[in-house]
Amino acid sequence: MKLHYGDLTDSSCLVKIISEVKPDEIYNLGAQSHVKVSFDLAEYTANVDALGTLRIMDAVRTVGLEKKVRFYQASTSELYGKVQEVPQNEKTPFYPRSPYGVAKLYAYWIVTNYREAYGMFACNGVLFNHESPRRGETFVTRKITRSVAKIALGQMDRFELGNLDAKRDWGHARDYVEAMWIMLQQDTPEDFVIATGETHSVREFVELAFNHIGKSIIWEGDGVNEVGKEKNSGVIRVTVNSKYYRPTEVDLLLGDSTKAREQLNWKPKVTFGELVSEMMEADLQLMKQNPLA
Repeated sequence: MKLHYGDLTDSSCLVKIISEVKPDEIYNLGAQSHVKVSFDLAEYTANVDALGTLRIMDAVRTVGLEKKVRFYQASTSELYGKVQEVPQNEKTPFYPRSPYGVAKLYAYWIVTNYREAYGMFACNGVLFNHESPRRGETFVTRKITRSVAKIALGQMDRFELGNLDAKRDWGHARDYVEAMWIMLQQDTPEDFVIATGETHSVREFVELAFNHIGKSIIWEGDGVNEVGKEKNSGVIRVTVNSKYYRPTEVDLLLGDSTKAREQLNWKPKVTFGELVSEMMEADLQLMKQNPLA
């Protein structure tokens, strides 16, 4: 592996890197990808997530590789936002509910446009939430597993979350990256939804994480006054803070990956329970080795 310095906001460096490497495949996973943060950094998010995608595709054309390079664009289930139907598939109308989703919508359509206008092999993978132990610490899934691991080790008493009832279709990043690669091995470029077809709430994720350390959580109250208590001791472990609410919430995401299952012969291998357990084990080991992490 060779790393190159570059930035999606710098067209010249993208041209230089692509000219030097002459890649067969490009996977554009670069983004300001935190939905809540995109409300605070809306212009930056648009510059990186929307125009950054355009800059890569233009760089490919600038160096004359538009007929050689196969391009994968990391689209997102956040495109569906205020969902128009359940479940969501390739034909479901988009209705993004964040600057992140809106920026990714531009990227989705510029990929489609360049595919049709210039004959580029370019695919949008509309991936629903995918997690792993490498997930960033500010994302809700990793925040939960890190916090529960710290509670198990006596390093923390409680933690705060936002909307406990938000539902997501969570899969494992390992399965989803395989799907990305399979898309670029096809004879013709197409867009695919990648999802497990199951939806779970943030609340369920919390409960499974605590189950992994042998504790049960019961819920009391509602809204910002809701708390999660240990069933046996009554100790409060989870509280709600409205600062973690999004200005416009996405309540339910549930993907229909029938097209990918039929055309790519892809299906997820890791279950929701296995995903939570793997993340919990990784964070328990991390916190044992480095309590200050």
